[in-house]
Amino acid sequence: QVGLVESGGDLVQAGGSLRLSCTASGFTFDAYNMGWYRRAPGSTGKECELVAEITDTADIKYADSVKGRFTISRHNDDNTAYLQMSNLKPEDTAKYYCGVEFRLSPCSWTPGTQVTVSS
Repeated sequence: QVGLVESGGDLVQAGGSLRLSCTASGFTFDAYNMGWYRRAPGSTGKECELVAEITDTADIKYADSVKGRFTISRHNDDNTAYLQMSNLKPEDTAKYYCGVEFRLSPCSWTPGTQVTVSS
């Protein structure tokens, strides 16, 4: 059974940093693209925004809003994907979710981890 579990969210001040982790199970981790997504608070009907993606060959792309501040990485030996977030802004406040390319509807089937940035 496919599983993704996010961790590392917290309350931080603007300008601070956090590292999120996503531990995967139930599939061949190094064969698939992984992504980090987020959904802003009080916006269950709003878009689940792709924040960053890393392919199986380690090609990377970022949303414009986080370029230069966030870094996605993966450690295949541990079946884990990471999102290093620096210079956090209040607008980064959201629940962050991990996704894998073959499962649709990210932000809906994993627990997510809450990031709150205070001004």
